[in-house]
Amino acid sequence: MKVKKTFRYRIYPTAEQAVLLAKHFGARRFVFNHFLNQRKTAYLENRETLNYYDNASHLTAMKKEPGFEWMREINSQSLQASLRDLDVAYNRFFRKQARFPRFKSRHDHQSFRVPQFVRYESGWLTIPKFKQPIKVKEDRPLEGEILFATLRRNRTGKYFVCIACESEHASHPETDKQVGIDLGLKDLVICSDGTKFDNPRAYRQRKKKLAYAQRQVAKKQKGSSRRSKARHCLAKIYEKSANVRQDCLHQISSRLVRENQTICFESLAVKNMMKNHCLAGSIGDAGWGELIRQVKYKSEWNGRTAVEIDRFFPSSKLCGVCGFINQDLTLKDREWTCPRCQTWHDRDLNAANNILAEGLRILSGCGTQSDTKQKPEEASSLEESVSQETPSSLAAG
Repeated sequence: MKVKKTFRYRIYPTAEQAVLLAKHFGARRFVFNHFLNQRKTAYLENRETLNYYDNASHLTAMKKEPGFEWMREINSQSLQASLRDLDVAYNRFFRKQARFPRFKSRHDHQSFRVPQFVRYESGWLTIPKFKQPIKVKEDRPLEGEILFATLRRNRTGKYFVCIACESEHASHPETDKQVGIDLGLKDLVICSDGTKFDNPRAYRQRKKKLAYAQRQVAKKQKGSSRRSKARHCLAKIYEKSANVRQDCLHQISSRLVRENQTICFESLAVKNMMKNHCLAGSIGDAGWGELIRQVKYKSEWNGRTAVEIDRFFPSSKLCGVCGFINQDLTLKDREWTCPRCQTWHDRDLNAANNILAEGLRILSGCGTQSDTKQKPEEASSLEESVSQETPSSLAAG
């Protein structure tokens, strides 16, 4: 099947190319901020709503005005892409999918998009307005037809290119294995077959270094070169944490999709769970949302079935043998014995098995959690448990 993939490579521009890249970053930022301000002013003063075509015609006229000749050095399509980004941000805000667009900062990561005429060959990238190709560190071959490219500079000063391609994807061979996964903090992923994946704790392991680096930034005078160096050191620690976390999540999601035909998991409200200040740091460090996102798109690419069950399903409190609901189970109880059938349960493994059983029931169309083995008098007990399964209990596995 044909899929859209993005290949990310590090690039090494020359001094001359770095200057031209900086001009593109600044021009893209200027266009976004200028027309965001124009839209806000037009609405506040005249109750007028501008769209992409209004901004694009104004941008064309701006290039001919005195004082804006520098815009001709920049790829015109990259400037138009900035207007597209602004229009998308506005539309997402009015559809209540995101907050109101903010002005771009020169101190944040910088990027611009090249929609057309991107060529890549033997470790060299060619884009409009650059006379010489840019050197690329190729860690894997580029596959498929190039759609567009995005050039980026992160806070540590490293340059990258993300090349979007459409290519044929060879799916993994089919298998008959099915798995339910429970997400936790002690172990990042607990599978119904007993497999457990460790939590790398990328942020927690560097917490002391981060605290020290943040203090160094706070001590330096704003605008000084020493503050700039301290910010650079702080950014490098954050970058290392993010890279370790992302690498771990990709390895876990790839293995889950490669080895299993059906993957069942809970639809966790991570944004709401982050409001718990006791667990917010650990939850953000775990990267549950990113892991589920990777499992979903990799399952789609490889013909796997990803089943999402209700977040309030009492996976931890439910006995997978007799269907008893243990209302007395607390967060500190990592193992428990069912009062009815006397079955000993590992909390996380029992939850993963219950998630798998519930996912298979959803797939077969036999109903949801109300079909769990239970006596008639326990139906109300199950409903109670569903309403009482709080985000904090889910966070603990």
